[in-house]
Amino acid sequence: MRIPLIAGNWKMNKTITDARAFMQTVSERVPDPAEVETAIAAPAILLASMLAENPGQRLRVAAENCYYEDSGAYTGETSPQALADMGIPYVICGHSERRSYFNETNDVINRKVHAVYRNQMTPILCCDETMGRLEAGEKIHWVVSQVTGALKGITEVQARQLVIAYEPSWAIGSGQSASAAQAEEGCYLIRQTIADLYGDPVANEMRVLYGGSVNPDNIAEIMAKPNIDGVLAGGASLDAETYLKLVNYQQA
Repeated sequence: MRIPLIAGNWKMNKTITDARAFMQTVSERVPDPAEVETAIAAPAILLASMLAENPGQRLRVAAENCYYEDSGAYTGETSPQALADMGIPYVICGHSERRSYFNETNDVINRKVHAVYRNQMTPILCCDETMGRLEAGEKIHWVVSQVTGALKGITEVQARQLVIAYEPSWAIGSGQSASAAQAEEGCYLIRQTIADLYGDPVANEMRVLYGGSVNPDNIAEIMAKPNIDGVLAGGASLDAETYLKLVNYQQA
């Protein structure tokens, strides 16, 4: 059984004071992780403060990014080794904003995925399509190429732990969410790609999330789809009470 994962991605938002207040409001009000796993990915500068305000560890504190080397002369980068030493369980790799604003290629993302696994953490691998490719009917090729490129050299054992987030870039931060049917189509395609790469047992075990303007009004319909195991929410994860509505979607 795949346990749902409701994750938030704060991006470059919140101060340490904001993050502490959020954790004090949310950390002990999220569901039992055995039923619904919850996570917030935040900027590296906030992570230590968030962990300190998370006594029960019911809410997972995740990283938004890391570098692909553990240490060295890489000014301004975040070490995956340091994240692992803090107890961070998840690291987002390949978010569409990293691809578009920072020119991260599939090769760079692949190296980051390897670094995350090397340090005994789990990648949340993002893949997307642009509206142009969607309209041109090329989304299948694009989504598949991002998954296969990012997973070069990844073993079957590693792939079993993987989380993949399908995030159409035209829906991120736009307020325009994909329909539940569109989200299901993308997540189904990703699962079939994993089946082609690693076999059906791995594909059936791996969790696939949808990300792109998820909110309390549409999450239940999205989560009802058979190939969607959770969400990666952006703006809706910034407000504590709104995030609590997301993670408690089964009780709405």
